[in-house]
Amino acid sequence: MRRSDFARLVVGAGAWPLAAGAQQQSKVPTIGVLVVGSPGSDAFWRFFRESMRDLGYVEGRTVRYEFRSDGGQTGRLPELASELVRLNVDAIVVWFTPAATAAKRATSAIPIVMALVGDPVATGLIESLSRPGGKITGMTGAGGSGFTGKGLQFIRDMIPAARRVAALVNAPDPFSKPFLAGIESAGSAGGMTIEPVMIREPAELDGVFMAFDQNRPDALISQPSLPVARVAALALKHRIPSVSTLRAFAEEGGLISYWYEQRDLYRRTAAIVDKVLKGAKPADLPVELPTRYELVINLKTAKALGIVVPQALLAQADDLIE
Repeated sequence: MRRSDFARLVVGAGAWPLAAGAQQQSKVPTIGVLVVGSPGSDAFWRFFRESMRDLGYVEGRTVRYEFRSDGGQTGRLPELASELVRLNVDAIVVWFTPAATAAKRATSAIPIVMALVGDPVATGLIESLSRPGGKITGMTGAGGSGFTGKGLQFIRDMIPAARRVAALVNAPDPFSKPFLAGIESAGSAGGMTIEPVMIREPAELDGVFMAFDQNRPDALISQPSLPVARVAALALKHRIPSVSTLRAFAEEGGLISYWYEQRDLYRRTAAIVDKVLKGAKPADLPVELPTRYELVINLKTAKALGIVVPQALLAQADDLIE
C-alpha cells in the first residue's frame, strides 16, 4: 500500500466517529409547542416538561423545544404556527383549541399532539375520538358539557336563589359554539336562564362588566380561553360570583374552578408525544379523555361576596384558597 493511500485511509477512519456523532446529534427531536397565553399555559408548560424528563428526555441533549405563546393575542397564532412549520419541528404540541386550529391549518405533514382542547370532533380537528385520522391526536375534554353542568350545579349549591347566569364566550375560539351549547343545555335542565355574552376582543371585558352593574346577573361562567386573570379580577371587583375551569381562575380571585387534575393530564400528554416521536402514527392513536378532576374554591372571594359556602361543598373541594 502506498503511503498516500494509507494516509487517506487513516484520515477517513478518523472521520467515521465524527460523522457518526454528527448523525446522532441530528436525530435529537425538536418539539414545537404552541399555546394560548394565559396563567393556565404556564402550568401546562411546567408539568409537560417535567413529564418528558420522567420519560428520559433531557432538554438540550435528547430533546429540544421551540416554545411559542400568543401572549393573549389569538390573532398571532397562525403566524406562530407557520414559524414552527418553517423550523421543521418533529411534532407540534398544542394547548387549547385556537392553537390546535392554527397548527392544523399550517401543516398537514407534521404530527400534532393536543395537550388539551375542547371538542375536537365538533370543531373539525379530527374525524372521531377512536379514529382521529390525519396527523392529530392527544387529549381532549370532549364536549365540555360535564364541566359546564357541574359549574352551574356548584352555583346552585352555593347560591340557591341564582337563576340568571351570564356566559362569557370567546367568540373567535372554534370551541365557542360547543361550549355555549353545553351551558345552555345544562342551564335548561337546571331551571336557569343563560345569557350569552360574546367577547371578540379582551378589551371588551371592561365594558361588559360595567354593563353588568346596570343589569346584574346572579353569577357568571367564563370560557377558559378568555383571559382568566382579568375575568376573575373584574368579577370580584363588580361583585359577581364566577366559575370557570382553569385552576388559575380560582387562584386569581374567581369563586370556583372545576377542571382536570393537571399533573396527570400533562403526564398523559407527554406519553402520547413519546409514542409519536418513536414512530407511532397519530391516526392510529385514539384521542384520550382525562379521568381525574379538581374542585377549587376561593374562600377569600366567597367572604368578600358575602357568600357562606355550604359544608357539603367544602367537603367536596380538593383545595380551598384561604
